[in-house]
Amino acid sequence: MRAGTVFTTHTPVPAGIDRFDRELVARHFGERGELPGVPVEKVLQLGMETYPGGEPNLFNMAVMGLRLAQRANGVSTLHGAVSRGMFAGLWPGFDAEEVPITSVTNGVHAPTWVAPEVFRLGVRQIGTSRAEDALSVGGSQRWDAVADIPDADIWELRRELREQLVLEVRERLRASWRQRGAGAAELGWVDGVLDPDVLTIGFARRVPSYKRLTLMLRDRDRLMELLLHPTRPVQIVVAGKAHPADDGGKRLVQELVRFADDPRVRHRIVFLPDYGMAMAQKLYPGCDVWLNNPLRPLEACGTSGMKAALNGCLNLSVLDGWWDEWFEPDFGWAIPTADGSATDDDRRDELEAGALYELIENRVAPRFYDRGASGLPQRWIEMVRRTLTTLGPKVLAGRMVREYVERLYAPAARAHRSLNADTARELASWKGRVRVSWPHVAVDHVEALEQSAAGGTAELGSTLALRVRVALGELQPDDVEVQAVSGRVDSDDAIADAQTFPLKPAGGPDLEGRWVYEGPLSLDRTGPFGYTVRILPAHPLLAASADLGLVALPTEATGEGAGVLMR
Repeated sequence: MRAGTVFTTHTPVPAGIDRFDRELVARHFGERGELPGVPVEKVLQLGMETYPGGEPNLFNMAVMGLRLAQRANGVSTLHGAVSRGMFAGLWPGFDAEEVPITSVTNGVHAPTWVAPEVFRLGVRQIGTSRAEDALSVGGSQRWDAVADIPDADIWELRRELREQLVLEVRERLRASWRQRGAGAAELGWVDGVLDPDVLTIGFARRVPSYKRLTLMLRDRDRLMELLLHPTRPVQIVVAGKAHPADDGGKRLVQELVRFADDPRVRHRIVFLPDYGMAMAQKLYPGCDVWLNNPLRPLEACGTSGMKAALNGCLNLSVLDGWWDEWFEPDFGWAIPTADGSATDDDRRDELEAGALYELIENRVAPRFYDRGASGLPQRWIEMVRRTLTTLGPKVLAGRMVREYVERLYAPAARAHRSLNADTARELASWKGRVRVSWPHVAVDHVEALEQSAAGGTAELGSTLALRVRVALGELQPDDVEVQAVSGRVDSDDAIADAQTFPLKPAGGPDLEGRWVYEGPLSLDRTGPFGYTVRILPAHPLLAASADLGLVALPTEATGEGAGVLMR
C-alpha cells in the first residue's frame, strides 16, 4: 500500500497539523480496539515524533502520512521547501534539500471562478471551443489571444464587473445591518457605499492570525488618507469568516468591523460576513487588486489570488505561496517582508504595513488613475493583459492535475503494480536486512588522485579521480550506492548547490572485507569548491535514495573525505 500512496501536506503552520497524546491513540487501538490483532505499538510507531526536535509522546498525523506514503508533496514550491525543513527529522543525516518531499503548486477550477462576462469576451475573441479549452486545460496560445482585445473593451469589462460588485456589496451590507437591528430609515447611506469608478481592493480569507486580516489597520490615519484621497481614492472590500472556536480570529473581525462602521470611511471600506462561494464569485472579478499579506512563509499556497487573476484582477501580495514562484512586476506587486530583520512580530507588522501603504499610495493608485489621451489607464490595462496571458495557463486546476499525474500518481501506480505480495515481502525483508547491517557500513578512506595542480588547487575544467574504500558489513555492492557529493562551499565550509555522482565498484572485498569504489569528479565551476563521499541504500523499488533515512558519511579520520579545493 505504501508504494501506491501519495501524501500531500497542506499547511506549514504546526498548529494546523493534528497531534494527539499517545495514550489517546493507544486507548482506541489497544486490545478490543479498532484494529484487533494489530499490536498497538505497531500503530503508534507510524505517527510518533521519535526524531530530533519532536515530541516523543505525541502522535502526529502528518508524520503518519509521510511514513505510510512512498511519495509526498507540498502545494507550492516554497511550501515544499518549508515542509522539507519541518519534517527533516524523519530523514536524519540528509540536508533539508534532499528530504523526499516535492511540490505541486495548487490550481483552481476556472469554469467555476471566471465571470460569465470574462468568458463571453474570450468567446468573442477566439471562439467558444477554444475559450473552453483555455479554461480547462490551458495552452498559452489560446491565452495569448488576449493581446488582440482592444484596450477599450478590457476597460469597459473591468468597469462592468466593478459596478456589479458595488451593487452586490450594497445589497449584502444592507442585509447585514438589518440583522444587526438597523431600520430601513437608518440605511440611506448604504446607497453611497463604494463607487464603480474607484480603485477597488479585495481581501477575503478565513481569519487565522497568520493571515493578518487587520494589518491594513496598523496606521489608521494613513489608511484613512488612502481611502479619502481627493484625486486617487481607494476602496476596500473585506470578506471573512472566523472558525467558531477561534476567539483570536473573532477579535480580528470585530476590530475591522469597528473601523468599517466609522461614518467617515464606511463608504470606502466594508466588511462582509459569512464569506462563501456565492459571495466570492462576485468579489474576485469585481476587484482591481487582490490583497494578500500573510506572515511569510506560513501560506502554503493561497489560491484566492489565482481566482482573482483569472478575471484580470492584479495581485498585491507578500511573496508567499504561489506568488513567491510566479510573481513578475509586469503583472503585480510584491509586498516587501521583514522576516529577516524584524526583532519581534509587532515590529515586523509595523514594517510590512508601512511597505503596504507605500505601494498603494505611490505605485498602485497612480497607475490605476494615470489616464492617457484616450482616457484609458493603458499601463494598467497592459498589466491586466499580462495577468491573463502569463498567469492564466499556470493557475488552472488542469495544469495541477497533469503535474500530479505525471510526477506522482503515475509513478505511484507503477510502483503499486510492481509490488505483489511476494515482491512486497522481499522488499520488506531487504529493508530489515539493511537496517540491521547499517551500523557496520562506513566510508573507510577517501583519496583524490591525478590532481592537475600542486598545492591542493585544481584548475577549472580538470578532472579529479576519487578512490574510496568502504565497509559494507553483511551487505553487497548491489545493496548500496556510493556517491561523490560536490558543490560550492559556503562561509561555514558546508557544501551548497550540491551535485551527486555515483562511484563504481573497482574491487573487493579485501582481507578486511573492504570494497574499493572509483570515479571521476569534474571541476566545472569556479570559486571555493568542496566534495565528500557517502553511502546510501539502493534498491530499484525505492522512490528516493533518502527513503530509509540511512546514510553513511566520512569521519574525521577518513582522510580527504570532506575536501575543499580553492580554485
